[in-house]
Amino acid sequence: MTPADTGAFAQGTSEFMLSGLVPDIAREMHVSIPAAGSLTAAFAVGMLIGAPLMAMLSLRWSRRRALLAFLVTFLLVHVLGAVTTSYGILLATRVVAALANAGFLAVAVATATTMVGPNAKGRATSVLLGGVTIACVAGVPAGALLGQLWGWRSAFWAVAIASVPAVIAILRSVPAGAPDSAATSARRELRSLRSPRLLVTLLLGALVNGATFCTFTYLAPLLTTTTGIGSAWMPAMLALFGLGSFLGVTIGGRMADARPVPLLVTGGAALLIGWVVFAVAAGNQVAAIVLVLIQGTLSFAVGSTLISQVLYAATEAPTLAGAFATAAFNVGGATGPWLGGIAITAGLGYRSPLWVSALLVTLALATAGTAQGIRRRNTASRHEKPPTAAL
Repeated sequence: MTPADTGAFAQGTSEFMLSGLVPDIAREMHVSIPAAGSLTAAFAVGMLIGAPLMAMLSLRWSRRRALLAFLVTFLLVHVLGAVTTSYGILLATRVVAALANAGFLAVAVATATTMVGPNAKGRATSVLLGGVTIACVAGVPAGALLGQLWGWRSAFWAVAIASVPAVIAILRSVPAGAPDSAATSARRELRSLRSPRLLVTLLLGALVNGATFCTFTYLAPLLTTTTGIGSAWMPAMLALFGLGSFLGVTIGGRMADARPVPLLVTGGAALLIGWVVFAVAAGNQVAAIVLVLIQGTLSFAVGSTLISQVLYAATEAPTLAGAFATAAFNVGGATGPWLGGIAITAGLGYRSPLWVSALLVTLALATAGTAQGIRRRNTASRHEKPPTAAL
């Protein structure tokens, strides 16, 4: 693994691991399940705020210095999270960790996309996301297992320890270099947000990722209470979702550059159907297990493809494109768990996040269809000849 992949593994583990730790955190911190679930939303909010801010800050540093600063900060706040007895401090550490994560990813995405050809952004994105999906397959279930054996705090310690090899790898492998020469272009790159294509793609990414995190955040209580799967099987269930995410990113990497539209249309429709079927069949163990894998695959196939499409749409913002994608996806990462928590608090049960996920994907499909219709109408109007003046 590259230094970026190693760091992405530790950070991906931190971002996703709370889905297996929510019940234990709620119990020890004496808060509700939705309140514990909001720790995931807090991380997403930090990513949302931090992505553009940290990306612009990093332009003043060499890539080596930026990667080290963000990763060391990430490590230290996990140590604080592991020892605190205050829910408020734990919540704050999630925001700070997300700020550091956002900065790290912004630098890593900019680096990855400059190392490939202009028509291989999907492939570069899938390689970078490999560390995150490995975290889903191995790191997140391991965190859940540690939580069962030694309590949820041990998972935070594990993330801090897992960050150390990444720090060493950056020190050894990334040259000191000079600050990014694109620093003066930040204002110009921000103006690229006026592009309708970019804005629509960012919105689609937020909706799809919101659907993913809405269910994934409450996956453990859903499977233990509604499906009836024992808590001892949660690491295996999380690993299954992680396997799906790896398959999805792999599929996205192969298709995103050459055939993104068929993947997004077919995958989006299948994702909607999957959430509806999951909501209806959540009480069936076999169906739930199969759908955990399928939805993980579809969510990351569609999601990673949308990330690459953001990079293609933000051609005028080569440095901040990754930050735009990170911010948009974490709008969904914050909104999804929040909406799921509202549904649960309203007494709709642990199935309700599945229905919310289905609604968010429906909105994504409707948005894409509307945008496509407007684009076609505008294209047709531009090709119409003006009427001949009457004699």
